[in-house]
Amino acid sequence: MKQIKSEYRDKDGNALAQICAQTALDTKAEDLIILDVRGLTTFTEYFVIMSGKSTRHVQGLAEVIEDKFRSKRVKSSKAEGLQDGMWVLLDFDDVVVHIFYHEQRKFYDLEGLWHEAKRVKVENTE
Repeated sequence: MKQIKSEYRDKDGNALAQICAQTALDTKAEDLIILDVRGLTTFTEYFVIMSGKSTRHVQGLAEVIEDKFRSKRVKSSKAEGLQDGMWVLLDFDDVVVHIFYHEQRKFYDLEGLWHEAKRVKVENTE
């Protein structure tokens, strides 16, 4: 987790997912959910899934979340889809963030694909 800012390095996956969710909600993310995928996959602990109103909103959400977590010294190497803004994936090791333009979200249906995952209540981290 060397790419994550030092103030977040000691936080567990749930705490990081909560911070990410609150940051996204503050930036007007829509239909945000957190899925606990521990025991269902080996590459992460939590998915944070949300929608944006437009491709620019999707890109803006990704930028705000990256700015919150990433060290300014490190260029993001684990972001996919930022250029198109249809489906952006941000990988923070314990948390993988999926930001969809709403039509793409319906098509890929990650919630259905990971239906066995427990939904985690979004808590106010402020």
